[in-house]
Amino acid sequence: MKDGTSRGISAVRQTRRDALAALVGTAGWLAAPHTIAQPAASTRPREVVPRGALGEDERRNVEVFRRVSPSVVHINTVRFRRELFSTRVTEVPRGSGTGFVWDRLGHLVTNYHVLANANAARVTLADQSVWEARLVGWFPDRDLAVLRIDIPAEHLVPIPVGTSRDLKVGQRVYAIGNPFGLDQTMTTGIVSALEREIPATNERIIRGVIQTDAAINPGNSGGPLLDSAGRLIGVNTAIYSPSGASVGIGFAIPVDEVNRIVPRLIRDGRFERPVIGIETAPPGFLSALGLEPGLAVVGVSEGGPAEQAGIRPFRRAPDGRVILGDVVIGLGRREVSSVDDLYDALERMESGQLTTVRVRRGREQLDLPIRLGAP
Repeated sequence: MKDGTSRGISAVRQTRRDALAALVGTAGWLAAPHTIAQPAASTRPREVVPRGALGEDERRNVEVFRRVSPSVVHINTVRFRRELFSTRVTEVPRGSGTGFVWDRLGHLVTNYHVLANANAARVTLADQSVWEARLVGWFPDRDLAVLRIDIPAEHLVPIPVGTSRDLKVGQRVYAIGNPFGLDQTMTTGIVSALEREIPATNERIIRGVIQTDAAINPGNSGGPLLDSAGRLIGVNTAIYSPSGASVGIGFAIPVDEVNRIVPRLIRDGRFERPVIGIETAPPGFLSALGLEPGLAVVGVSEGGPAEQAGIRPFRRAPDGRVILGDVVIGLGRREVSSVDDLYDALERMESGQLTTVRVRRGREQLDLPIRLGAP
């Protein structure tokens, strides 16, 4: 019985060897290298086919990256956490983003939300050197912030600054950043739309935003959007995506806004609007009274610009009736129908500036001279 079992096992093994041999014979892919004769030519590397010159479009892409990438930085932020029942403080990585060199004094521009809720930031330059950064100023309403690193000027390459006022839908754009921590990544696309509106982190509306289909992912925030000449035309700040990754709808703050705000942040550490000294009614107030849209004035600061200009607030009579006041519908050359409109207009003006405020008073429209006050 034992001999029969041994013969049976041997037969099975022989069958398996025969099957394997058949497979090797037909497919050859399990054969040992020395068992199959190979033509001599197939054992040598393939001959390289000459590529020829790069296309014009490719040369432009390469040149833009070569010139601008030294201006782009990688930002890593941390939070400090004190350990329970201990005085020891540890650093907890919070996130990463992108920024770019603004000037040779070491100022860097990025998004406010890249730095929000962080205690410190470290900046990695294109040469992979790492520098501690300090916060110079921020303006959440436009999701912009300025950092500074102490570094010799010769190591800094300020980004070329363009303009956004003449952008056209369809023109080529480039984004350089650090998506998912992968530094010095360039993507290309076009201007998909202009004059978009997106919410800032503080719920203010950012107007005039550039929409692009250049791939923008987490980590790209704060990086530059460039035109085909390699000039800064926007700061990549947000994406629209159900999944959290790029679906071809990205947004950038236009460079004309950046160029207006950043110098104020460097100078003052913050961006403050002048004031006109009014208190406005909540949305729906005018429609509840059956009145046309605008900003209903329900209070004026004593001795402030609005009171001196003769602006009249809505008020309530002793018998409970509402006594109509002025409705602001314009400031300077800009129309006003909401608080965001008023803030946008004020951001383009300076304290002490003499301008006009347009109000609707009953059925009249009046342009009242007003000198803007300091905040």
